Amino acid sequence: MKRISRRAFLRGASSLGLLPLVSRGLAEPAAAQASQDNAAETMLWFTRPASRWIDALPLGNGHLGVMVHGGVDGNAWEEHLALNEDTLWSGYPRDGNNPDASHHLQPLRDAVLTHADYHLGDRIAHQMQGRFDEAYQPFADVLISMRPASVVAEYRRELDLDRACASVRYTADGVAYRRDVFVSAPDGVIVVRLGADRAGSIDATVALDAALKGSTGVYADGRLQLTGKAASHIGGNGRPITPDPVEKSQVVGEGMFFATSLRLLHEGGTLAVADGKLVVTGADTITLVIGGATGFHGARSRPDTPLSQVIARAWHDVGEACKQSLDTLMDRHVADHQALFRRTSLRLGKLAPSTDPTDRRRADLADRPDPSLFALYFNYGRYLLIASSRPGSQPANLQGLWNDLVRPPWNANYTTNINLQMNYWPAHTCALAECATPLHDFIATLADTGHIAARETYRLPGWVSHHNSDIWASANPVGQGIGDPYWANWAMSGPWLCSHLYDAWLFTGDREFLRDKAWPAMKGAAIFCLAWLVDDGKGGLTTCPSYSTENEFVAPDGAVAQTSAGCTMDVALLGELFANCIEVAQILGVDNDLVLKLKVAHGKLPPYRIGRFGQLQEWSEDFAESQPGQRHMSHLYPLFPGREFTPRRTPKLAAAARVALERRLAHGGGSTGWSRAWAVALWARLGEGEAAFASLATLLRDHTSANLFDTLPVDDGPIFQIDGNFGGTAAIAEMLLQSHAGEVALLPALPKSWPDGSVRGLRARGGFIVDIAWSDSRATSASLICQRKNSLSLRVPAGQVVTSVFMDGKAFDATADNDGLLQLQGKAGLNIQLSFS
Repeated sequence: MKRISRRAFLRGASSLGLLPLVSRGLAEPAAAQASQDNAAETMLWFTRPASRWIDALPLGNGHLGVMVHGGVDGNAWEEHLALNEDTLWSGYPRDGNNPDASHHLQPLRDAVLTHADYHLGDRIAHQMQGRFDEAYQPFADVLISMRPASVVAEYRRELDLDRACASVRYTADGVAYRRDVFVSAPDGVIVVRLGADRAGSIDATVALDAALKGSTGVYADGRLQLTGKAASHIGGNGRPITPDPVEKSQVVGEGMFFATSLRLLHEGGTLAVADGKLVVTGADTITLVIGGATGFHGARSRPDTPLSQVIARAWHDVGEACKQSLDTLMDRHVADHQALFRRTSLRLGKLAPSTDPTDRRRADLADRPDPSLFALYFNYGRYLLIASSRPGSQPANLQGLWNDLVRPPWNANYTTNINLQMNYWPAHTCALAECATPLHDFIATLADTGHIAARETYRLPGWVSHHNSDIWASANPVGQGIGDPYWANWAMSGPWLCSHLYDAWLFTGDREFLRDKAWPAMKGAAIFCLAWLVDDGKGGLTTCPSYSTENEFVAPDGAVAQTSAGCTMDVALLGELFANCIEVAQILGVDNDLVLKLKVAHGKLPPYRIGRFGQLQEWSEDFAESQPGQRHMSHLYPLFPGREFTPRRTPKLAAAARVALERRLAHGGGSTGWSRAWAVALWARLGEGEAAFASLATLLRDHTSANLFDTLPVDDGPIFQIDGNFGGTAAIAEMLLQSHAGEVALLPALPKSWPDGSVRGLRARGGFIVDIAWSDSRATSASLICQRKNSLSLRVPAGQVVTSVFMDGKAFDATADNDGLLQLQGKAGLNIQLSFS
């Protein structure tokens, strides 16, 4: 590798603020305090290192991720950078379908529909299950040990959301040290910078390690390399017990090779090699440039890239990055990130922002109002989506981009009965449409494997997917005969995923996307669902087997069961898919015969039913609930994220959904972060700002780690699941702006705890960019920029009137009707300004 001038590489770092070589910010607490006052909504910071992986600070560019611990180990400061690469998964493409499954479909339907023997249905469902899917894997660990210190003071660990940079600062033995880390999307590398305010003060040892380590190499020119091979199979939670749950293979393509590359550049001091590590003594600064690659080359191809090619790819981006100055790398990184992050902003409250560390702010939330903490949480969710999902990357998985375990909870896979979908709830409302492209690409691949699953598991046309998937786009029902049917056999993720494609069309109006990406997947899912429906014996159609995700009911004999027919969520998903497909086919002028079939089937779907408590029924029968506080609230799909129920358009069904939500939460529902985030969004759709805020406060207080990661409680410590972060951000957006009911509603669920604030850059369906400002709990102004020609039905906040309308700076005479709707006609680029009283 060509060695570059370290002076050229390091030139100008101070001017960026990346590594100030003076300690003014550390030595003067007031200055640091002032900085925090200006960043309460975009800065996470702490006064101690992360003692656990789950509390470290996340960075990422969609492909490469890193968790920054900023840690201390005994008498030596040690930075632990836990790395991930988005394509490093166990396994390889395999047909996981059960070849005998189709033979059991009719007996199962007979058991449920003819004999009402739900327990027999459960037993037969086990016989239809296939292979478990694969696991997302940890990539590598960079360990940086520095000079032992007798006294350490003024420690600060921070994550700047606006610049996507993590920093650690401290003083030791009179020297001010600083470390900075960022992950560049334009250049595809991780950059680490170590510096001090006294020349020659940096002594550091740098090593690479990994849970999957095969071998390491260290070179005198400042290079480190680590290679390994992923397991051929890692089954998920609940898989059959085997002597070794991590199955390994030496066969090329049965598990992928991977390589981590690191280049160390130093200013001053000396570089040596010892014990497989790089050792620098007496340096002024050190810069690490880190890259990585795997043997993955497509979901349907065996990952059989030779190790030599993987290594070459791992070094390529590092080599290219080392041709640039640090200024250039940093500038390109920040510009790329801010082009996405700064599209939207949220300010809440007139209260002076808290100057406390983030963990203390969260801990004090119950006792001290802190509106800006909710704005920070909103911004953090947007930041995490930018970091974990970019065009060309894999979709954000159950942990986004970050994982430290070979056997992570639920394989850190794509759980498609809400979790994957929730990851992308904020993408369009929060102006991050590009970040949703990995999901759209994944759906297209899943449709391909789903055709195989539909044919082999059910002998039906179209495509189907179930509860779990992975990088190989597995679509079969997992479980291997021991999985609970209410998750393993649930076959409705295809329609739910297709709703994201249709929603993307509503936001963007991209006809090419609709024709080439959305319609093929939607059409294939609809074809399967038409074939999946069966006669209910009463002149209608129903689904069987049917499951309300991960919930059981009490059968007539008093025992719990899972398998039934026509669950409410099935009805909602199929009704939505059919209606969307009818509309899209008519827009595109295609598939008239299919449209006719969809219209007939749509009219024969079961009606929604209201149960004995006034609640929206979860099942077609008003079964007693075995888990009335279940975390899943799938029967409330038509309220959110669906668009079918609204308090104005369907008041009786919305009221029944409200009762169901109240009952769920009263019995302990919302007990996980993602479930509580869903509750926030449901309350927002009901226009209940106070209830939404109460659930949002519970989410932050009870289901969030110190670094604001969403958590799920377990006996031995919290588990990280990123879905709640994304769901919480999306729910906050729903409290401030809604556009699902054919109108743009301003401040539909504003809580009293946010009497003053402003939001900029939210997106509404129909192609509108929306800014809103409010004071004393009343909107004061709003602006809407039309991204394309479209009519606009604008719902004015309740109890308010429009006092002025300006269109491209010209006064326009318009008045809201008695229902609070203002009708306007937009055109591309039109700027509409409104004032309210």
